[in-house]
Amino acid sequence: MLHTRFAQIRDIPRNMTNVIKFRKYGNLAAATTPLTEGVTPAGSSLAVTDVTATVRQYGDFIKITDYLELTTLDPILMETSGILGDQAGLTLDTLTRNILAAGTSVQYVDNTSPKTNAARGDIVAEDKMSVAGELDIAIRTLKGNKARKLTQIVRGDLAYATAPVNACYVAIIHPDTTYDLSGLTGWVPVEKYANKADVMDGEVGAYKEVRFIETTEAKVFEGEGGGGIDVYATLIFGADAYGISRISGAAMENIVKAKGSAGTADPLNQRSTSGWKASFAAVILNQLFMLRLEHSVS
Repeated sequence: MLHTRFAQIRDIPRNMTNVIKFRKYGNLAAATTPLTEGVTPAGSSLAVTDVTATVRQYGDFIKITDYLELTTLDPILMETSGILGDQAGLTLDTLTRNILAAGTSVQYVDNTSPKTNAARGDIVAEDKMSVAGELDIAIRTLKGNKARKLTQIVRGDLAYATAPVNACYVAIIHPDTTYDLSGLTGWVPVEKYANKADVMDGEVGAYKEVRFIETTEAKVFEGEGGGGIDVYATLIFGADAYGISRISGAAMENIVKAKGSAGTADPLNQRSTSGWKASFAAVILNQLFMLRLEHSVS
């Protein structure tokens, strides 16, 4: 569930609604007019934008026969539970990734001069993430959009509590992209960090203010580049770029039905099931606080 790790989390109380409302507040301009003695100024008003998302249910299950339980050497229920857990995590990660990869803030990598790429179909084999200038442009864009750096992340091993990290932007990349970045001037692999105290799971390196997290589930637009090449998406974002929501107490549930529990639908006690069910929604909160770099790989 790497793509959910950097989200703002807002749960919905039970028996209330299935729609979560995130509120986005605009910044105030600098107050440069001197105060007049004894005169109360007009004051400012908050600029508030509501962003909503609808929480849906997702789930799956596996049927287990009594014959399989009698004849297998494996602890089948334990094995099944692990497989379903992997599927549940992959499902929520994929849902979040697809929302983020559909964002409107995009930069098409172009290793020619002058740069002319203006669409995914313009990406060709030479447009790899191997030139520092592309990352510098991305960092400049986020800073220009006043995207704040992340200072905490969600930690699954701490029951989804947050843990502090040194202020940074985060990039999610595919292992094929890591291969190209490893030769980049200015790239610092994680094993050469001076301080490894807050290294994140999956972190492979850093470039200036950006820390890179690797996953095979990073978005790939298969065959959508020039000449039918695959186009890879590298997501770079700051704090409060996106959010996720669940129904309180129903975020994730493991459901096991024993043999015979179906009554007359299972008259010979031949079938049991193990499954999972989750409530979930993901939404981009601020398009300007994230950027999708589209590029090729070696």
